[in-house]
Amino acid sequence: MRFDLWCSLISMGKLIYGFTVSVDGYIADAHGSIDWSEPSDELHQYWNDFERETALSFYGRRLYELMSAYWPTADQAPDATALTLDFARIWCDMPKVVFSRTLESVAWNSRLERGDPVEVVTKLKAETDGRLEVAGATLAAPIVRAGLVDEYRIVVAPTAVGGGTPFFPLLPSWISLRLVENRTFPGGTVLLRYEAKHD
Repeated sequence: MRFDLWCSLISMGKLIYGFTVSVDGYIADAHGSIDWSEPSDELHQYWNDFERETALSFYGRRLYELMSAYWPTADQAPDATALTLDFARIWCDMPKVVFSRTLESVAWNSRLERGDPVEVVTKLKAETDGRLEVAGATLAAPIVRAGLVDEYRIVVAPTAVGGGTPFFPLLPSWISLRLVENRTFPGGTVLLRYEAKHD
């Protein structure tokens, strides 16, 4: 391998796709609800720490609108916990790229992107040091199929929902994975961290 190519590969950011999923593999049920995936305080702290160390996050329109409708004002809720306040600050400050052809503007340290997600993510992954995150199954689908995801963080909730939005899209071929961590949280929720085998 050429030295310049080797240097570019080792300096690329690490792209992670993670979500809480049902035991049957869905991130939301058939009605779009994620109420069944309410995190324990320990799991909430885990995701706070994960996002705190994320250099750049990729969002689709629907998830961005859902998040931006709640987190920027979460500190005004009378029952807001320290974990909620912490995540609100992290989310608002974290650099975000929002893919949308219909939104006219975005806020909260976000920039709007109308280009092809695979092309844009490939470029930004090569330009960004540290951890990158793809948030949301719809946006993740072409990125997963393109083989750009380096690590999957699957948090399995002890609930079967019977259908809905799957974590993984339909794939052109198998994705070989290597288990690098497993961890159990209160309530029977289990974290499975897998590295994608790109070799």
